[in-house]
Amino acid sequence: MHLAQFNISKNRYPLSDPRMKGFLDNVERVHRAAEQIDGFIWRLHDETGHAMNIRVYDDPEILPNLTVWRDVESLERFVWQTVHSRLYARREEWFALIERAKFVMWWIPEGHRPPMTEGRDRLEYLREHGPSDHAFGWDQLPAAKLYKTARCGVQSEHAA
Repeated sequence: MHLAQFNISKNRYPLSDPRMKGFLDNVERVHRAAEQIDGFIWRLHDETGHAMNIRVYDDPEILPNLTVWRDVESLERFVWQTVHSRLYARREEWFALIERAKFVMWWIPEGHRPPMTEGRDRLEYLREHGPSDHAFGWDQLPAAKLYKTARCGVQSEHAA
């Protein structure tokens, strides 16, 4: 089995706003960092090379991210030990607070590439029912060790 993760963010400003430049200037850098991690399998993107033009909800300010990893350790290395962690620490500059869960993980068969709708449905399930084998966050993964020590002061993703 491989680990799928889906998360969303809501832009504070339109992508064309100069205040989003710091984020936009680093998108490719973050993608390259992910793709270089041993254990990275796949990420959803369109012909532009990213998913910022893919709509997950009717709100164009909501940006999706859907990736597949060999295991939790690979995902953790990317999240907490690459350029991603530095940019994640700056997320409030570019993204508004989402009151409900915005991040979900689930196990998938090797070779499966989940469509955006699968990520959205898993997130909605987590929001409605809480963590389970079907949809969960970092707290439900005993192997997630970096999350507990290097998470930039983040509370439980299910509560955040």
